[in-house]
Amino acid sequence: MKRPKKKVYATCGFNTISLGTGRREFHPKKPRPGLEYYIQEAGKGVIAQMNDPENIDEGVIGNFMAARFNKQGNLAALIPTIHPSLEFKPHTRVEGACGSGGLALLTSVKSIASELSDVVLTIGVEVQNTYKAIYGADILGGAGHYLSQRKNGHAYFFPGQFSDRAGACYDKFGYEHMRKGMACWYKQAVENARRNPKAQEYHNTAEDLFALGMTPPNPKVFVDHLNVYDCSKVSDGASALLFCSEEGLKKIGIDKKDAIEVVGFGIAVADVTKLPEDLTIMDTTKKAVEKAYNMSGLGPQDIGVLELHDCFTIGGILALEATGFCKYGEASGFVQDGKTNFNSEISTNSTGGLIGFGHYTGGTGVRQAADCVHQLTEKAGNCQVKLNPDKPYALMISMGGNDRTVTAMIFRRAE
Repeated sequence: MKRPKKKVYATCGFNTISLGTGRREFHPKKPRPGLEYYIQEAGKGVIAQMNDPENIDEGVIGNFMAARFNKQGNLAALIPTIHPSLEFKPHTRVEGACGSGGLALLTSVKSIASELSDVVLTIGVEVQNTYKAIYGADILGGAGHYLSQRKNGHAYFFPGQFSDRAGACYDKFGYEHMRKGMACWYKQAVENARRNPKAQEYHNTAEDLFALGMTPPNPKVFVDHLNVYDCSKVSDGASALLFCSEEGLKKIGIDKKDAIEVVGFGIAVADVTKLPEDLTIMDTTKKAVEKAYNMSGLGPQDIGVLELHDCFTIGGILALEATGFCKYGEASGFVQDGKTNFNSEISTNSTGGLIGFGHYTGGTGVRQAADCVHQLTEKAGNCQVKLNPDKPYALMISMGGNDRTVTAMIFRRAE
């Protein structure tokens, strides 16, 4: 993709609570909020930060499987429920499995860059606690190629696919070495989530997180090479933010100091009917990030804030290598050395990531971007990391399926 000629900014990020097991207010047998509630809460959270919602030109909403989890399609037509001024404006729904939020970001950026709009409301949402986990796993199987892969796949389809990745890494780099890195990733995720009142693991009081992470996988009750702590949980929630042109920021009354600029992005999509050639490499993520680096003229040495798509601990570790922060085979040791911890060499997933914050599938990419807004404008509260003036950029990765659809985006504080 060519670098846009017009500057694009992001601002007014808002996240709902990530609701699911682990939150004290969650009860599987009691009524819970639905799609409409989350879309409205996230949208109104954005609108409360701007002057007049009439200045919003259009809306984009990312979602994966509402038609199955909630028996509701046509989600773009739910955007007008946020505020009367959004009635009859153009709204679009996009889908790319777990990377749906990333596609919503990219769609919004394109609209600003093409000068079709000055202000785009971007939302990501998923409500998936409507099914028991084993049945939800079948629905989520649609992120892969259902026809050719589901029948022979594990009952827990996607945990099974990333279990295969973990097993390949055990064989190549050593079981104990990899398990320690994965356990450290889990420990880091929960510790970061404990800083964040909206995170699904905020109420987690376990004392020895590393020991939990080291729990041996038990294929008799789950998958071959992962334990339940290696996995992000089933989550309900939504996130939203605004993408704006410079004129758009003025229209909505937002100062540049409260916005971040998109300086690079990349998208890569692999053939969903094919399984990865090498399970120890995330090559689609690598391609998307390379495109973002090339557009921005930056590299991993310039990144001070990192948001990775850690749907599973092994995914987070492999993403570290795909983004260039570690050489091949070195990410587990990098994590064990504490280099991804809060205020460390590269602060990673500082609000908890998918494992700690939660993974409301179609909304996660938008949540990551909202967190980049909060971090770079120094409004992240207890999750705020120390920003290194020599590394003023944030990189986020939104991944769909088994590394099939990936959006990467790089930001810096607006000047």
